[in-house]
Amino acid sequence: MASALPAASAPPAPPLLRRAPFRRYWSAQTVSLFGDQITVLAMPLLAVLAIGAGPAEMGYLTAAALAPNLVFSLPAGAWVDRYPHKRRLMIAADLGRAALLLAVPFLWWSGSLTLAILYAIAFGTGTLSVLFEVAHSSLFASLVERPDYVRANSLVNGSRAMSYVAGPSVGGLLVQIFTAPFALLVDAVTFAASAGFLARMRVAERRPPTAAESGGMAAGMRFVLGSPVLRAILLGTSTLNLFNYIFAALFVLYVTTQLHVSPGLLGLITGAGAIGGLLGAVLAERVARRVGIGPALIAGMVIFPAPLILVPLATGPGLLFVAEFIAALGIMLLDIAAGSVQTAATPHERLSVVSGFKRTVNYGIRPIGAVLGGALGAAIGVRPALWIATVGALLGVVWVVLSPLRTMRELPT
Repeated sequence: MASALPAASAPPAPPLLRRAPFRRYWSAQTVSLFGDQITVLAMPLLAVLAIGAGPAEMGYLTAAALAPNLVFSLPAGAWVDRYPHKRRLMIAADLGRAALLLAVPFLWWSGSLTLAILYAIAFGTGTLSVLFEVAHSSLFASLVERPDYVRANSLVNGSRAMSYVAGPSVGGLLVQIFTAPFALLVDAVTFAASAGFLARMRVAERRPPTAAESGGMAAGMRFVLGSPVLRAILLGTSTLNLFNYIFAALFVLYVTTQLHVSPGLLGLITGAGAIGGLLGAVLAERVARRVGIGPALIAGMVIFPAPLILVPLATGPGLLFVAEFIAALGIMLLDIAAGSVQTAATPHERLSVVSGFKRTVNYGIRPIGAVLGGALGAAIGVRPALWIATVGALLGVVWVVLSPLRTMRELPT
């Protein structure tokens, strides 16, 4: 009698995901980032479709969500470095964001939702996102050993890049099916799920440094500005983000009013990047190993913004699909390489304040870009403003090319 064929087994999970603490941390990050990106699409669609916001109002809404990065990131980072329970802070931030987003559909249903209230909710969720993000950088270093930084960042930043694609895709479909206010209910559930994963996680967090050891805000700023590597990443990504948020403030308005793309199709267009993001996740570690961590970062700085030039060229959805596919691959390379370099180049006792300073500059410049995008869209038209945004974003790579990253093969000490 012929022997039976052995049953096919599922491919093994990556080694880091076999460790329960990291797996729960990664799961919390993934669903939280996914929720962030549903908000990125659902909130502007709510403003446009339910309240009738124009270009200037869209710029203000984007700025309200991003302004906390400018105001709170640095002091929050300095405080979080010395606070011993980073995991608890992340749980509180998740639950707070869930509560704020739950209020939106009830306010809309009662007829009380206005642009001013929407600005306030966007500002509140943005503030809690700052707390979550500056705390996670220190928690990451408590969970992951240095030899695993690139691999762990491939998973964490891979989730981030995939959320840029899958979150808006699902958000667009949810808006199409349930309307924008109720799409935010799903977003609130993702933040509650993230809090649940973190609550079940057990990790031995490192002893927080004293004020003298961490040095506070000023020491964190001096450290970043004195490091040729961290300074180049900061300047390069800040330049990219300034122009990218001119683009972000106008993208939804452009495709819905000038290209007449429906919310559901917009979600599918954004979702086209899922394939590109998956390809980037597979290739990122290999690219860094083959060409070096610095050249991999430079590649991401180009591959992310360059295809967005196709957006103002588009007369229909075809080019939008191509742009999203290639840009998602570039996001993956950039996030994984930059995250690994920043963690490796920063002493543990300053991880949160360095992350906070980076967010103050890098994320804080985004509301400036958003307001500038709204003003340019109103002054010269949406399509010309998108041309300025997409071409200008390519200037960010200049800072990185002129730094030691150009020839860096291994993670810095």
